[in-house]
Amino acid sequence: MASLEGKVAVVTGSAQGIGAALAMALADANAKVVVCDLGSPDETVRQIKDRGGAALGMIADVTDNRSLSDLVAKAEESFGPISILINNAGVFGTLELKPFMQVTEDEWDHVFRVNARGVFQVTKAVVPSMRRAASGSIINISSGTILRGAPMLLHYVSSKGAVFAMTRSMATELAAENIRVNSILVGFTASKSVLQHPTMMTKIRPHTINARMLKRDMTPDDICGAAVFLAGHASAFITGQAINVDGGAVTY
Repeated sequence: MASLEGKVAVVTGSAQGIGAALAMALADANAKVVVCDLGSPDETVRQIKDRGGAALGMIADVTDNRSLSDLVAKAEESFGPISILINNAGVFGTLELKPFMQVTEDEWDHVFRVNARGVFQVTKAVVPSMRRAASGSIINISSGTILRGAPMLLHYVSSKGAVFAMTRSMATELAAENIRVNSILVGFTASKSVLQHPTMMTKIRPHTINARMLKRDMTPDDICGAAVFLAGHASAFITGQAINVDGGAVTY
């Protein structure tokens, strides 16, 4: 695995699931990792430290600027300027599948507030620290659903489409400062929240496995290789791109 020695990483939504796997993968590659979530980050931090890594846990709200300012200040105080950001926090596993005609405006606004505006706010908070580090890699977690238009989740798919679009616009603005911005389009992943969602497991899971070239469940660990690659020097000339990690369900 590529070395991220000397790098400081922030992973949002990393108390469990995909975010926790990403945080541990960065730590395994020798980055110092700030684990942040609305829920307690203690378990992820414990696992990283048990594996010999360095981690700091913080409770943070990706839609609250004061919370994000505290996050950046504490990260810099503990480890130094931030050079890696993974915008992973999002709403998915708790959503009710329904026709878009039944999605309320409040539901729409909640999903967009976390999934899209949260990426915008966290990136704004972290970029000044990346400027102090003189470089940076931002990885936005989007979704493969934006390539095929999954039904019954219009608010989610639309919010992840916004993340995909933001990635390219951010990349053009930040390239001159040696800050790269890429996205990972994640396939349907058997994370803890998804495994506990009966409708997703019975209606979405069989269809997605059948649609893949690789006929198995996708786990959070399947995303980690792409994330570590995009975070490190091996991808130094890659920006504004999207890597589709879904077992071959969509080709483009």
